[in-house]
Amino acid sequence: MFDIANLMGKVKEMQAKLQEAKDNLVHLKASAEAGAGMVKATVNGKKMVVSIDVDKDLLRPEDKEMMQDLIVAAINKAMQEIETQAEAELRKTTEGILPNIPGLDFNNMG
Repeated sequence: MFDIANLMGKVKEMQAKLQEAKDNLVHLKASAEAGAGMVKATVNGKKMVVSIDVDKDLLRPEDKEMMQDLIVAAINKAMQEIETQAEAELRKTTEGILPNIPGLDFNNMG
């Protein structure tokens, strides 16, 4: 027999675990390089840039445009990596709490 109270309890449990996992994303970090390592960007699981490291050889006025392009490229690569890590972490958090119901995506809850 279908137990709606049990299901609602599991949904609340999953929401709490998911929120905790989202709060902990700040501790995940991903780094990426561009320009053969001339620029390195590090981001966290909240999609915030936490550091940028620029090779001193790029710190010349004539290289300004190239440096800007490399910074953008490094940040974008790091963002892609952290997105993958964050999705895996959130999926791991909700795994096994509720049955797999086609069409329902609980990762957007909370």
